[in-house]
Amino acid sequence: MVRIAAGQGFWGDWPEAPVRQVRGGPIDYLMMDYLAEVTMSIMQKQKSRDPRAGYARDFVPLMERILPDLVERGIKVTSNAGGVNPRGCAEAVLEAARRRGLQGRVKVGLVSGDDILGRLDELIGRGHPLNDMETGRPLSDIRDQVLSANAYLGMAPIVEALRGGADVVVTGRVTDTGLTLGPIFHEFGWSPEDWDKVAAGTVAGHIIECGAQASGGNLLRGWRAVKGMANPGFPIVEAAADGSFIVTKHPGTGGVVSVPSVTEQLVYEMGDPRSYITPDGIADFTTIRLRQAGRDRVRVSGIRGGPRTPLLKVSIAYFYGYKAVGTLVYAWPEAYDKARAADKVLRQRLADLGLGFEQILTEFVGVDATHGRLSGPPHPDIPEVQLRIGVRAREREPVERFTREIAPLVLTGPPSVTGFAGGRPAVEEVVAYWPALIDRREIEPGVRVEILEA
Repeated sequence: MVRIAAGQGFWGDWPEAPVRQVRGGPIDYLMMDYLAEVTMSIMQKQKSRDPRAGYARDFVPLMERILPDLVERGIKVTSNAGGVNPRGCAEAVLEAARRRGLQGRVKVGLVSGDDILGRLDELIGRGHPLNDMETGRPLSDIRDQVLSANAYLGMAPIVEALRGGADVVVTGRVTDTGLTLGPIFHEFGWSPEDWDKVAAGTVAGHIIECGAQASGGNLLRGWRAVKGMANPGFPIVEAAADGSFIVTKHPGTGGVVSVPSVTEQLVYEMGDPRSYITPDGIADFTTIRLRQAGRDRVRVSGIRGGPRTPLLKVSIAYFYGYKAVGTLVYAWPEAYDKARAADKVLRQRLADLGLGFEQILTEFVGVDATHGRLSGPPHPDIPEVQLRIGVRAREREPVERFTREIAPLVLTGPPSVTGFAGGRPAVEEVVAYWPALIDRREIEPGVRVEILEA
C-alpha cells in the first residue's frame, strides 16, 4: 500500500493543511496542487516583472516549515508549484532546506519542458497552428498578445525524478492527476501502458486534487451534517497494487469522507464520463465502483481505461483588454427598484459619454445574480440589494472613465445607498484562455529532469 495525501487544492488553499497532513498520521507522499489555467497567466505576468518570480510563493514557506518532518518521516512531495518558473521554485526550496540545516538530506527533482512560450513561432512555422479548440481560430490571430503557453505533461517525468532519488519534485504544468499518479506508478512499478492501472491512478488523483472538496468541503448533499470544518481533514488515498484504493482522512479531523463526498468530486470538471482524457491515458468514469468501507473510508474499484491519445493539451493565455467592476448596496424599502433605477441612470450616463465598451454586465446580488431567471420574481420587501456592474473594453481609457462614474450615484441617484467603500473600482487587465492541442512528440523530448541537492 502507498498513501498519498492532498496538501493543497489550489493556489491560496488552507496553509495549515500540509502541516496537519504530515504530522497527523502516517503518509508516504504529500501531493500539493497549485495550478489552474488562469494561474499560469498570472505567474507569467509576475515573471515578466521579476525574473525570480513566476511560481507559487506560498509553497516555499510551507516547505520550510515542514521539511524537518518530511526528512524525519521519509515523506516525499510532488507539486506543480513551479508554475512558469520551476527552477526558481526548486532553488528556493533548496535554500529553505539550507536554512533549516538540512544540507545533504534533501534532493529536489526539477521537471521542465512544459513551457513552450519561446517555441510558439517555430511551432507555427512548422505547421502546428495551435487552433483554439472552441473556435477553430489559429493562434497566429492573437500571437502578439500571448502571455503564456504550457503543454500539460503527465506522470512520466515525476516517476523519473522519484527514481532518481528526489525527495521533493517541483514541476511546471503537470496535470493535477499526474501528481498522484506518478508516486503510485513509481511505488508499484506498473507498466505505463497498463491502461486500467493508469485509469485507476488517474481517478485517485482526480478525487484528491481539489483538497477538502472530497472530504466534506463544498459538499452539496448533507452539508449541514458535516462537523468540525474548522479543522478539516484533507483526503488521503491508500492505493493497493491491484489498482483499487481507499479514500480516507486522518482520524480526529473534521469533515467527512463518504460516497456522496467522493461522488461530488468525481463529477467536478467532467466532460464525457466514458472518456476522461489525460496525457497518461483515458479513464472511463462509468466503470468506477464506490463502497463505504467504514467511517471516513470509501473503497474505489473496478476502474477501466484506454490508451493515451497522440495529442497533448496546451493551455495558452493572452491579453484581451481591460475591465472594472463596481458595486453599490441599496437598502429597504424598495431596494430592488432603487438598484434597477441606478443601473438605468449609470448606463445612460455612459452612453452619453460615447465610451466604446465591448460589454456592460449588471447583476443584482440578492435577487438574481446566481440563478438568473430561475430565481423568479424578487420578494417585494427584500431588505437589501447589491448593484454590481462591470464593463469590458479593448482600450483602457473607457474603463478608467467608468470607474469615475460609480461614486457620484451616491448623491445623484436613488436613495438609501450603503456599503460603498474602498474608493473607485480598480482597472484590471483581462486575460483570456486559448485551449489548443499539439502532437505529443513535439513536447516529450523537451522534458528535462534534474536532481538538485542542498
